[in-house]
Amino acid sequence: MTVLHSVLTAASELAAVIPAQLPDPAPTQPPGTEAVTTILGWAKWVGLVVCILGLIAAGTLMAVQSRRGEGGEHVGKIGMALGGVIVISAAVALVGFISGA
Repeated sequence: MTVLHSVLTAASELAAVIPAQLPDPAPTQPPGTEAVTTILGWAKWVGLVVCILGLIAAGTLMAVQSRRGEGGEHVGKIGMALGGVIVISAAVALVGFISGA
């Protein structure tokens, strides 16, 4: 049991020392990649437009089918479209959170 305790103690001391010695440089955009930012902006805009069109289509189908008594089937579609809007809008924050930046 003492061997395990000494190994765990040594591992915790090593884990405390290593992060202090590793450099943490700030992220910088490489030269010549400004077009990537433009493409990402366009992709975000197109994604949001598609989500808005999906919401409009789901609402239209709900209105038409509610006259026939089938209006409740599209609630899931609206939820998925709203989920897409949230993911697209928060993409930068989500990637930063996942990557630990």
